[in-house]
Amino acid sequence: MTWLVFGIALWSIVHLLPVLARTFRQSLIDRLGRGPFRGVVSLLIIAALALIVIGWRSAPQEYVYVLPAWSRPAGFALMILAFALFGATHYKTAIKRVVRHPMLMSVVVWSIAHLLTNGTTRAIVLFGGLGIWALLEIVLINAREGAYNKPEAPGLARELRGLTISAVIFAIALFLHPYFAGVAVVSW
Repeated sequence: MTWLVFGIALWSIVHLLPVLARTFRQSLIDRLGRGPFRGVVSLLIIAALALIVIGWRSAPQEYVYVLPAWSRPAGFALMILAFALFGATHYKTAIKRVVRHPMLMSVVVWSIAHLLTNGTTRAIVLFGGLGIWALLEIVLINAREGAYNKPEAPGLARELRGLTISAVIFAIALFLHPYFAGVAVVSW
């Protein structure tokens, strides 16, 4: 469990740096240069992900709570929403008129979905930790940036194309989930 906690902490610190320590971040960029700084940040994020995976796979599955029958379909539905939100980050969409930070909100929804379907200590640490990080990031970015200027909504064709791409990526993630997470979501 220690590796999992270290991985989540490293992920959070690296991502919170631009919001909480802007002058420190800028001094590192000035000292290293923009390209090398980005390289270091990328390596730290990869290290955080590696620690999370190692920590997840090595942590014991101790159950903290029993999940009700409705939690599995609710979690599945929330995951569809999480993929739609994540996809909305990458194109113009009506979702951005409602959700200021669709990528971070997708992490929050992803976390809730997984907490609804996993009652283990390692799930609480991983999904709870990353969900709290995403919420904190949203609050801090909103405080830094001020009022939200909502973008124009695209046409229906662009909206449907984006949702279709998100649905295809969701289907691929369902298929690959047992290979990268070690847990099958659906029986094929």
